[in-house]
Amino acid sequence: MPHRATDARRAAVLGKPIAHSLSPVLHRAAYDELGLTDWSYERFEVDEAGLPGFFEKLGPEWAGLSLTMPLKRAVIPLLDEISDTAASVDAVNTVVFTEDGRRLGDNTDIPGMVAALREHGIEQVGSAAILGAGATASSALAALARICTGDITVYVRSEARAAEMRQWGERLDVDVRTADWADAAQALRAPLVIATTPAGTTDALAAAVPERPATLFDVLYDPWPTELAARWSMFGGAVVSGLDLLVHQAVLQVEQVTGRSPAPLEAMRHAGEKALAAR
Repeated sequence: MPHRATDARRAAVLGKPIAHSLSPVLHRAAYDELGLTDWSYERFEVDEAGLPGFFEKLGPEWAGLSLTMPLKRAVIPLLDEISDTAASVDAVNTVVFTEDGRRLGDNTDIPGMVAALREHGIEQVGSAAILGAGATASSALAALARICTGDITVYVRSEARAAEMRQWGERLDVDVRTADWADAAQALRAPLVIATTPAGTTDALAAAVPERPATLFDVLYDPWPTELAARWSMFGGAVVSGLDLLVHQAVLQVEQVTGRSPAPLEAMRHAGEKALAAR
């Protein structure tokens, strides 16, 4: 039966670990701004083994889910359909439950990256560099496939990772070359640098920031700024933060899950900044 606008609806973020997630702060701020007073958004610690059981217990009041590591790939067999965007990187971070009971998967990380860059004036780049080769790096590669007209160099620590990123390049139809992490300082001279590595990994590169850096997109947001981002800003370069990405991908999630558009970007950003400042 279709849900009326006044019906209480539920949504949540799942992952492990999950206690650090800012998603509840962002989504609840959106619900408040949109007047969705009967909506709730929670967090649940769930791993791959527990995901099917979690899905089995969901009732008709559930509208959608956000997924973080390690569930973005594990969820795919549980869904009825996934978007082309999600299929391009084998990763789903958004699930929408339709009124007829279908489970639809999407990936808002990729368009979220594009939107965060666009907000900072980056519509197109001639070349780019990616630091790291994990799951976030494949999403970064997919985002660059939409805006980069030339070569993309990925700096990695192993040949296995290098081969993986070249395969993603073939799949996404982008020119990818790989380079050893020992040469990562060279990446900092690219028109756009996307750092996708865990906290602390790029600290040693801060001393290599050029005198006139272009744009750095560092996907971390806590702690912030990273040493690399701080030095980049000090030298006058443009910096896009992980919070920018988190907010923009959450905006797309809210719009899909609630059916309300546009989602309140600035209210969500403010809530995220306030929550981070309180940590």
